[in-house]
Amino acid sequence: MRDVATISSARTTLPAAADRRRRRVGPPELSVVMPVYNEGAVIAEVIETWLDELARLGIDFELLAYDDGSRDDTGKILTGLSVHRPDLEVTSQANAGHGPTILRGYREARGEWVFQVDSDDEMSAEHFGLLWAQRGDHDLILGRRQHRDAPLARRIIAASRLTVWVLFGRAVTDVNAPYRLIRRAALVSILSRIPADAFAPNVIMSGLACRDRLRVREVWVPHRGRRAGTVSIVKWRLWKAAARAFGQTVMVALRARRSK
Repeated sequence: MRDVATISSARTTLPAAADRRRRRVGPPELSVVMPVYNEGAVIAEVIETWLDELARLGIDFELLAYDDGSRDDTGKILTGLSVHRPDLEVTSQANAGHGPTILRGYREARGEWVFQVDSDDEMSAEHFGLLWAQRGDHDLILGRRQHRDAPLARRIIAASRLTVWVLFGRAVTDVNAPYRLIRRAALVSILSRIPADAFAPNVIMSGLACRDRLRVREVWVPHRGRRAGTVSIVKWRLWKAAARAFGQTVMVALRARRSK
């Protein structure tokens, strides 16, 4: 059902953050999963903006930032922020890639709701309230990218969308949207069927959401171009990565059909 609206790691847990988590009774209402790679120029602003917006909305939350082997000063900046922002938990790991890092965040998130967003500031925090306000009647709420200007990426996403629609059904339009809020109970069921090395886990999630007949809603969210930072995969490798994602999505779909 679709409704559209207009690994080796070292976790940095500093005293202030640890004290705040000890005071919390039970898991938070919301876990935000944010993979980060070479975003030193903007990451402080992005993190502060998200923390302030979530606090303004009155949400009990944790923001899980994963430094995926950045080669700039991203890790140092994140660690410095976590000293004074107790709801920020920073994890540093060797470079694993965007997909596996998202999956790690999903598995380590403790909230009743889990939200994934990228760290490039292409979809801002100010629109999150639109998704959060509609959570009561839905299992998966997606920020559908509006005004996106990325011709090559758009062609690949179109292919991903067609793949999902053919294999699973038409529950989601922006199948790889990096702005998604999912109910934890639904996420746990879906995660068990996504390969640990999935290149595009959100694409597979979108397909499984249709198969599981989750209550899905898409909300238009403005998309703006990257201001700084580094794209973790170069263009000449993008089609190869898309082929890998296609193969993994087909494999999950075939397994899902056999399990009926």
